[in-house]
Amino acid sequence: MEHLKLEQRYAIKAYLNSGKTKAFIADELGVDASTIRRELKRNSSKTGKYNPDRAQEYADERKERYAINRKFNESMKHFINKMIRTEQWSPEQIKGYCDKHGILMVSIERIYQYIREDKTQGGDLYTNLRHKLKHRKRPVGGKQQAIKDRVSIDERPDVIENKERFGDWEIDLIIGKEHKGAMVTIVERQTAMVMIRKLPHGKNAEELAKVVIDMMLPYKENVLSITSDNGKEFAEHKTIAKKLDCLFFFAHPYASWERGLSEYSNKLIRQYIPKKSSFDKYDNEYVNLIQCKINRRPRKNLNFETPTKIFYNLVA
Repeated sequence: MEHLKLEQRYAIKAYLNSGKTKAFIADELGVDASTIRRELKRNSSKTGKYNPDRAQEYADERKERYAINRKFNESMKHFINKMIRTEQWSPEQIKGYCDKHGILMVSIERIYQYIREDKTQGGDLYTNLRHKLKHRKRPVGGKQQAIKDRVSIDERPDVIENKERFGDWEIDLIIGKEHKGAMVTIVERQTAMVMIRKLPHGKNAEELAKVVIDMMLPYKENVLSITSDNGKEFAEHKTIAKKLDCLFFFAHPYASWERGLSEYSNKLIRQYIPKKSSFDKYDNEYVNLIQCKINRRPRKNLNFETPTKIFYNLVA
C-alpha cells in the first residue's frame, strides 16, 4: 500500500484545481490510480472538498491508531469468553466482527491457541465450538507444513481488492465423499466467471499445478493474479505463476471471507454436486455442463448480465 507525503497531497490539490483526472494525477505522482481514489475518499470533507493539511492529519491519526500494539489483554479474553460461551461464535467470527467494527483483537490462530490452552488447564471453552476442536489434528500454534515463498494477501494491490480490473482470479478445491476425489475451481473476480475441472490425482500439488496451467493457458493474457487459501495442494504456486506469468497470493489462515467469491461459487456448484457425494458419479462432460449452467445465470451484481457474456467480451 502506497503512503502519500504532504508534498504529494499539495500536488493533488493543485491538480484537482486545474481540472486534472485522477488517472493523470496518479501518473504524475508515480502511484497507482487506486491510491488517489482512496486518498480522496478517505480524506475529503463531507462536502467533498480536499484539504492537503487536513488530509495529512487524518492519515497521521489512522497511522497512530493502527500502530497500537495488539497484545492479548484481559479485555480481549473477556470478549472471546463471552462470545464463545453465550453465542457460540467461532474464532473466525470473533476476529471478523472485531475487524469490521474497529475493535482490537488478536489473530484467529491466537484465539485458537487460547482455547487450546484453556482446554489443557481443564477449561470447557472448547465445548462451545461447533467442532469442539476435533478437526484440528495438530496442536494450535504447532508446526505445520509451510508453503515455501508464499506471498501474503497483505501484499496484494488495492486494484485487485477493489475488483477494478479484469484478470484477477480466486482458486479453491471441492472435495468428494470420505475425502476421495477433488475438483479445482477458479473464478474471475470481476466477471464471476467460474471454471471447474476434476483432478485425476486428487490434492497432489504437482498434478494440480499441471491441471491449472492447462485450464488457464488459453486465457494467459487475462490471468494477472491468483489468490488461494493455505492448503498444501497449492505448494507448486511458483510453477503456476511462472507458466502463466502472473502473481500468486495466499489469504490468511481461516479467513474464508478473503476469497468470498470462490466460496460463493463453490456453493453454486454444490447445488449440482452435493456434499458427501462420490465424485466417481460425475464425468468430465457433466462437470463441464455444470460450469456452463452456472456461467449462464444472470447475476444481480452484474446488472443481470451473465458471467459468460461479460467474460468473453472482455477477452475479445
